[in-house]
Formats: sequence, C-alpha cells, structure tokens
Amino acid sequence: MIVILLPSGGFDPSECAVPWRAVVRAGYDVQFATPDGSVSAADRRLTDDGFSVLNPVLMTKPDGLAAYAEMIASPAFQSPVAHADVQLSQGDALLIPGGHEKGVRTLMESAAAQGVAVDAFRRDLPVGAVCHGVLLLARSIDPSTGRSVLHGRRTTALTKRLELSGWWLTRARLGDYYRTYDTTVEEDVVGALASPSDFDAGPALSRRDSAEHPDRGFTVRDGHYLSARWPGDVYRFATEFVQLVAAD
Repeated sequence: MIVILLPSGGFDPSECAVPWRAVVRAGYDVQFATPDGSVSAADRRLTDDGFSVLNPVLMTKPDGLAAYAEMIASPAFQSPVAHADVQLSQGDALLIPGGHEKGVRTLMESAAAQGVAVDAFRRDLPVGAVCHGVLLLARSIDPSTGRSVLHGRRTTALTKRLELSGWWLTRARLGDYYRTYDTTVEEDVVGALASPSDFDAGPALSRRDSAEHPDRGFTVRDGHYLSARWPGDVYRFATEFVQLVAAD
C-alpha cells in the first residue's frame, strides 16, 4: 500500500498525480489521507485560474493535468482517510507531495501527519517527498531522539532559488502567493539537518523533466528516502520512487 498524505487543499497537481500514476501502473494500491478525511483538491491557480502571460512557465503542463484528472476520478482519491487514522504496516510506503498555496499548511502543521512520518522512518519504510513535502519531514520530530526524522540524512527540497524566483515573478500581481511561510523551505529544512552540507540544491540551472526526458530531473536518495525539489523533477522522482518501493 502506498499512503499519500495531502492537505485539505492547495497541493501541486503534478507532484501528486504523476507519482500516483506511476505507482498505480506498477500495480500498487493507494490510500489517500487528508486532515479530516474530506476530499482534497489541488491549487486551482495551477489547474484552472492560471498566471496570465506566465501560464507557459508556471501552470501545470498538459500531461500533469491529464494525470491529475485521472487521479481525482479514482475511488481511492474520492475516499480518503484522516491523517490520524493512517495505520502503516511493513510493506507500505509513504508519499508526500508539495505545493505552496497556503492550504498546504494544513499538512505541514498536522501533528497526525508528522506522526505518520515518524512511524514510517522508524519502520524504515520507503518514503518519497517533493518540494514542501520535505518540509513536513523536517518538522516531524521523533520523540525518542528529539530530532527531525531528516537529522543525519541527505535531502533536497524546494530550493531558495526556485522559491524566490517564483515569488519575484508573481509578487506584483499575487503578493505572497509563492511564499507559504516567511522562511523559505530550504532554510527550514536545512535547520533540521545534522549539517547544512546534507542539503543538496542540485544544478543551478533547473530544467523541467518530462516523460520523455526524466534525466532532466534531480533527486536525492538516502537509503529508503527519496526527495525532489519541484514539479520539474516529478517524472524522474516517480520512476525512482517505484524502483525504491519495488526494491524494499
């Protein structure tokens, strides 16, 4: 079973749907979990409302939208459980997509979701996280150590360069839309690590990957943990997450 943790709304459609499609096609069952067990929805600006002249740069690409439409029509997506009701077992895996719309705070700040993450790392289950999904892990404190589950691990996440670039492109029209919190994701994640050198920002010039060119994406794997930075990494991330789960 692949458990996918979601907020009440505002998640990035491709960061969730492209890996979802990959694991389903690989034959795995999926369980979605939201804060209270209600059906979630992606950030409408990424799926419908757009960014005017910046649509070609910032909106979800057609293949990601197709995967999202398929995902939200699935019985599993329409029947989520609450974060507090997730019960992980050996053989399960955990997937945490991101998104920067303020609704994702309902995942980042969910004590129950953080508890699920701690349980997954204690069991050494496969865990994959993209973008702000890594921030949930950074905030997931193992009571037995008093430290984040990422302490002592290598990771990537939404980089400061990518986050602030999106903010500068949109701030005149959309204000702080691209800033989920006052502190950047990279800064928060680095603060939870054993060493700043455990954070890998990847190439300075980021190119979006695709189904045809997953090699353009960037991921970091540390044991049973796989991380990626942004929607431009999701095809490589999806492929490697399936490999990670299959090897467990």
